[in-house]
Amino acid sequence: MNMVQLKQAINISLLKQVQHTVAAQAATLLSDFAKTQENIQQAANAPHPTAGQRIDVRA
Repeated sequence: MNMVQLKQAINISLLKQVQHTVAAQAATLLSDFAKTQENIQQAANAPHPTAGQRIDVRA
């Protein structure tokens, strides 16, 4: 294997490692984003903590 082929093989190997790392990071990012969206949705659907506790009957 000459130097050019060795360099190409190393570059391809490094590129594959970077692609796997980026794919894993993207999966984690999307998973975290989905969890955040769920939490926001749950918070939006929760009843207001003080609603209905007091009724103002003053005229």
